[in-house]
Amino acid sequence: MISHVLITGITGQDGAYLAKLLLEKGYQVYGLLARRSTDTLWRLRYLDIADRVHLIDGDLTDLSSLIRALEKSQPSEVYNLASQSFVATSWEQPLLTAQMTGLGALHVLEAIRLINPKIRFYQASSSEMFGLSADKIQNERTLFHPRSPYGVSKLFAHWATINYRESFGIHASSGILFNHESPLRGIEFVSRKITDGVAQIKVGKAKKLFLGNLEAKRDWGFAGDYVQAMWLMTQQSQPADYVVGTGRSASVGDFAQMAFATAGMDHREYVQIDPSLLRLAEVPHLECDASLARDKLGWKPKTSLEELVKMMVEADLKRWTGTA
Repeated sequence: MISHVLITGITGQDGAYLAKLLLEKGYQVYGLLARRSTDTLWRLRYLDIADRVHLIDGDLTDLSSLIRALEKSQPSEVYNLASQSFVATSWEQPLLTAQMTGLGALHVLEAIRLINPKIRFYQASSSEMFGLSADKIQNERTLFHPRSPYGVSKLFAHWATINYRESFGIHASSGILFNHESPLRGIEFVSRKITDGVAQIKVGKAKKLFLGNLEAKRDWGFAGDYVQAMWLMTQQSQPADYVVGTGRSASVGDFAQMAFATAGMDHREYVQIDPSLLRLAEVPHLECDASLARDKLGWKPKTSLEELVKMMVEADLKRWTGTA
């Protein structure tokens, strides 16, 4: 019997990689599609799976559309990956972020409770919930201190997931994922901004790359590796929450240095600080202790930071040279 799965945020970076993984595992994949005026299907086309997934119109802010999506897809697993996910935007649009990222997850959980509480649920939590952490290295026992409306909204969704697990017995798990990047990352995120900027400078389309805080450290991994951890969480006999990352942190400046070096350039000649790009409340250091995911799920990252940066730079160079 073919298992059905519903993915919210299927047109995003994680949704596209997860859809590809689940198709390879034999699932029939449904995706919730919030209609936008821009092209949102390019990632699915990039992975050559656009014609293999079933798209259902719906929105996280509309409970009735989520109920209809569950009735139509009849999933055994639901992965909630949709959100307003850009941290900087969350200060400009805090209410939208709370509606989409926070209450949106609650809407999905409530739809599952009403339609079929036996559905297994995955919530995309975020390392941004740790924020100004007192611990240099974060794990499942680390206290939360979010520093943005995005982090606060993700924390609401995280605790809602725990509450529905404990109150209604739903197999609901959260993956607290640290920074995960890829050639499918949105251009507004600093990792992709760097690699795209390197490519533009390399081909003569730009002269400088403007960045904010070069000292902020993050635990960077490859999104294609991390979706495997998502799936493994829903396969466990008991639901739980797991942090997922590489256990290695590097600064934004380090990432830029690697990216320019990949293209044979010195980042010091091209990177310029723009104070307007600094966050209102910075998160200085995030680094993951993913030993629980390693021990319980058997998961560990396959892609090094150097391999990730090289992959992204080469993909952006192909885009700018027209060879992609």
